[in-house]
Amino acid sequence: MDQIFEKKLSEIGLSLSGKQHDQFNRYYDLLVEWNKVMNLTGITEYDEVITKHFVDSLSIVKAVDMNHVYKLIDVGTGAGFPGIPLKIVFPHLNVTLLDSLNKRILFLDTVAAELDLEYVSPIHGRAEEYAHMEKYREYYDIAVSRAVANLSSLSEYCLPFVRVGGIFIAYKSDDIGEEMLNARKAITVLGGKEKEVLKFTLPDTDIKRSLVVIKKKKETGKKFPRRAGLPTKEPIH
Repeated sequence: MDQIFEKKLSEIGLSLSGKQHDQFNRYYDLLVEWNKVMNLTGITEYDEVITKHFVDSLSIVKAVDMNHVYKLIDVGTGAGFPGIPLKIVFPHLNVTLLDSLNKRILFLDTVAAELDLEYVSPIHGRAEEYAHMEKYREYYDIAVSRAVANLSSLSEYCLPFVRVGGIFIAYKSDDIGEEMLNARKAITVLGGKEKEVLKFTLPDTDIKRSLVVIKKKKETGKKFPRRAGLPTKEPIH
């Protein structure tokens, strides 16, 4: 099984140490174990988890050199994707994992402890609140999200966390054209600028993906993000 993982990773220019292999295997075991009692993922087959969660999470290396990123926040992290795989492969990262469901945070605390990951902070809360706290606002080199939300809403959740000069990367499906058009105003209003949309196919599949890369050009206005629920109910258009 590890050879399959190694082959898929080599296609995006990555390789793992023995320790990192062990960490991914333990992560997989915990994911399946905890998934029996709470809904973490609909994907549990080993080779599917490798492709659709692990390799997909790590595909960000196509867009950014992670060796030059130090502070990362994963907004709406769920079961820890993409934050945990990125932390395993790039152990120098200081990673914040933000999710609104506390039981997911308990899972992520367990993962961080079992995998012996330092500088990982799972936080229970909403982006609309944490992005207004001085400790987190415009603090991160990069914000990432695989959360299911339209790009306009995601930009409002994520860009306030990013320092000027940093980037926000949204993991999206292939068909992103209309969503990009609808998000342009929001991205500009929030201090961002579209840098590129990188399209690719997950190794050994026909699953097409997009990485939307947004550069933070200026500070986000103090009123953003708006109060809980509004970025989703009333996206900036």
